[in-house]
Amino acid sequence: MPEYLHPGVYIEEIERGPRPIEGVPTSTAAFLGETERGPLTPTLVTSYKDYKRSFGDIFGDAQFLPYAVNGFFENGGKRLYVCRIVGDGAAPAASTFGEFTVRAAGPGLWGTRLFVRIDDSTTKKTGNVPVGFRLRMAYFQAGSELFDPFENRQKTPRPQVTEDFDDLVTDETSPDFYGKRVPFIDLDKGDTNQGPDSSALGILVRNAGAAAGVRPENGAKLLEGGIDDANALGADDFQGDIQGGRTVEQGLTALTLDPFREVALVYAPNVGKDVALAIIAHCESLRFRFAVIDSQKSDTLNLLDPRTTITDSEYAAFYYPWIVTSDPRTGARKLIPPGGHVLGVYARTDTERGVFKAPANEILRGVLDLQTDINDGTQDVLNPRGVNAIRQFPGRGIRVWGARTISSNALWKYVPVRRLFIFLERSIYEGTQFVVFEPNDDRLWARVVDTIRLFLRGQWRLGALFGKTEQEAFFITCDRTTMSQDDILNGRLICEIGIAPVRPAEFVIFRIFQNTAEAQR
Repeated sequence: MPEYLHPGVYIEEIERGPRPIEGVPTSTAAFLGETERGPLTPTLVTSYKDYKRSFGDIFGDAQFLPYAVNGFFENGGKRLYVCRIVGDGAAPAASTFGEFTVRAAGPGLWGTRLFVRIDDSTTKKTGNVPVGFRLRMAYFQAGSELFDPFENRQKTPRPQVTEDFDDLVTDETSPDFYGKRVPFIDLDKGDTNQGPDSSALGILVRNAGAAAGVRPENGAKLLEGGIDDANALGADDFQGDIQGGRTVEQGLTALTLDPFREVALVYAPNVGKDVALAIIAHCESLRFRFAVIDSQKSDTLNLLDPRTTITDSEYAAFYYPWIVTSDPRTGARKLIPPGGHVLGVYARTDTERGVFKAPANEILRGVLDLQTDINDGTQDVLNPRGVNAIRQFPGRGIRVWGARTISSNALWKYVPVRRLFIFLERSIYEGTQFVVFEPNDDRLWARVVDTIRLFLRGQWRLGALFGKTEQEAFFITCDRTTMSQDDILNGRLICEIGIAPVRPAEFVIFRIFQNTAEAQR
């Protein structure tokens, strides 16, 4: 209660009525897989060019993540977290510069193609004394000749990526302190990156026992010791569990951390059953995410039954067949899994219409052809199994022609229904956190009802809920009929919400008949 101790006029601000609930993002995706290079920590990219800066270009005939990323953005995706996956035996390249080590941003042989140069800063104090030091890094593609590109400026081929951090100082109070401008690890405080994500190539590490005011020694070196894991990636690698001393910083485990809570869609191209199951289990356990699963390149129509070969789940959708697209570098035709392009359609549909609109009957941009042509008769078999077909229609292009989950439960057989409930549940969850520890009485119950009603009314007006009136579209109950005295005494507030979702018009039937006018007597 406020205190009134002297006579006068008091102005007070009070909070009354419902709080607005903001809808959570629904189209932020996370892609997992192998990349040419880059960090293991999930990294946000907003374009294919952004992806190439952090993770490199297309590499290897069997590595499809770059194609998936390109297809996602080409089809309307806006925000994507890339999760680089490596085997347990991979190790980063590194080289020492006095009391410091420069380490590649992520493990792998790619780091041995990273050239690092440390010099005095270009800015000088009085008496020609350098302000600090300058850190430059250059990455060369595989097969390129390795040399010092900062001294040999005319020599070719030039490095693929270069980075330049000048005027770095050792004063921790300065905005130019190296730990504030480049990725930085102090081994006295643990092997954890404490600096900004300003470099896609390297991390500056202060070795254990080094004094705080010491700077790296000048020098020019190629990093050494980077190792690739020769073993095939498995479910444990994608899960990101601790094995063989590896820290939990990659894969699905990393995606459970708070910085990545906005991820709503999860996908990994061209993975086996074990990895697909791990991704689906991840989405089911978090409840606020949805997975897209590819068919295998060798799948035949008679064996396509994801509920039998993978699992029965309302948190995943399955797409067939593979698609033919053009290589972003060469323009050559390339057969790839469809999931990245399909998730771009998810994002585009969410933006243009809403999460309640089925991501189907939409053109797949950038697709030239299909591995297998599907006709009506074939889809008659596939559709009831939960296989979403991608089809080519004369004069209408190549389109996603299915919007089903791989669940056998008829209540959750449609992708937009499941994703609508994910959106509503998470939005209400995030928007009602203010209720916790409030006095659990009739006034709080009424405020909770008003808060949720205001949000659901907006969704109904957008077309997400079925019904001519609010009463038909949803109901909210939070009173003594939903809570017993035992619930109240034990601090439980229970609110029941009923929602009538719209479902896609999957089968459009027009019944046409002759209307013959007869003589009336």
